Amino acid sequence: MSTIDYSEKIPNNVNLGEDRTLQRALEGWQPHFIDWWDDMGPASSSQHEVYLRTAVSVEPDGWARFGHVKMRDYRWGIFLNPGAAEREIHFGDHKGEKVWQDLPGEHRANLRRIIVTQGDTEPASVEQQRHLGLTAPSLYDLRNLFQINVEEGRHLWAMVYLLHKHFGRDGREEAQALLQRSAGDANHPRILGAFNEKTPDWLAFFMFTYFTDRDGKFQLSALAESAFDPLARSTRFMLTEEAHHMFVGESGVARVLARTAQVMGQLKTDDPHKVRAAGAIDLGTVQRYLNFHYSVTIDLFGADQSSNAATFYSTGLKGRHEEGKRTDDHVLQGQTYKVLEVRAGQLIEKDVPMLNALNEVLRDDFIKDSVAGVTRWNKLLEKAGCATRLSVPHKAFNRRIGALAGIRMSPDGRVLSEQEWQACQPQWLPTAQDLAFVASLMGRVVEPGRFAGWIAPPAIGINRQPVDFEYVRFG
Repeated sequence: MSTIDYSEKIPNNVNLGEDRTLQRALEGWQPHFIDWWDDMGPASSSQHEVYLRTAVSVEPDGWARFGHVKMRDYRWGIFLNPGAAEREIHFGDHKGEKVWQDLPGEHRANLRRIIVTQGDTEPASVEQQRHLGLTAPSLYDLRNLFQINVEEGRHLWAMVYLLHKHFGRDGREEAQALLQRSAGDANHPRILGAFNEKTPDWLAFFMFTYFTDRDGKFQLSALAESAFDPLARSTRFMLTEEAHHMFVGESGVARVLARTAQVMGQLKTDDPHKVRAAGAIDLGTVQRYLNFHYSVTIDLFGADQSSNAATFYSTGLKGRHEEGKRTDDHVLQGQTYKVLEVRAGQLIEKDVPMLNALNEVLRDDFIKDSVAGVTRWNKLLEKAGCATRLSVPHKAFNRRIGALAGIRMSPDGRVLSEQEWQACQPQWLPTAQDLAFVASLMGRVVEPGRFAGWIAPPAIGINRQPVDFEYVRFG
């Protein structure tokens, strides 16, 4: 079923009405979700009518429609990509067998862990971003924030559906717990560290959506290979929506850079104090924000050696990004992969079993993809005549997870003493002064077609609308 049924209380393409027990359970969870949205969703936005896209199909062409809607009335639902009757498992010990439509009992605990961890990230990012609408640099940006928020809410629904349908009472309890944890809460934090960090301003938001939503892309891509077909089909459609989130991040940073380059050209200087005095964000601050969000995000991939990662792959629960395009045997027994460690004050590579290094494989795929976007930002700076270039730091920089956790490493890959790290850290990571300066720029701009002075307008609007379109109507 590719067309989505909007006549149901919960829009879906999974024939939910045919399973009355499941339908009642999800309809019972729905009010709790709305209560969470009211409490922890975008602040002071309940009366806004927002120009949002809503999924109407899971087919590649024409899958969404656009229109103004109050976010509280957004039709969150359950959408899976179409299944393929002939689909087989194409990696791990079950390679060549038919994919599973029902939950194998022996994999129940691991699949629940995977689904809960993925599901926990979705409401977390909404919570992290809930106050950003109060300082939006334009209606265009405000609309993009809200689009991401409602789609993260829908991604939560995708995982909650799997928990309710396939995990019984345990699944229902886990689904409720997803609404009880809260980003940054000292007593009930979100599961993953990056989703407890603050997103205090719009530069942080753009970096988050560029880097951390890109982690989402790679995690979802790996889960889209799963032998558990309902999970694979759910995450494939989530990837369709995730692309816009990364676009918002990449284009947002690019627009910050374009405005900064314009100011530097007008002033004929790259002096950060003069750039700041002119109301733009200096490139050093942009680099420090980049360093922070990049390093926090690559920790999300987990330890560089992990027996859990090996188990998930061998049992068919989680593949690699674009598994089908790889040319190895898709079993990986006897194969090795290089990981880093510090030995006698030096950073060295060592070979470890590839099955145990699959977190590192996915992290390296993410790094290549991230570097490509940073290269595009640098081309913008080059075209504008700026000599400065941005770069991603070494993957051992500022790490808190795995063998590299706590190692003092410079962005260019030099092992440092604690004294050297403390002396240089303000050059590499955002300082309190950086955060205060960026916060000082965050005045709300809501007139159609107007933009804050620290960011350039986009080249085109949303869905072929003009840039000065009324993307948000205030009630």
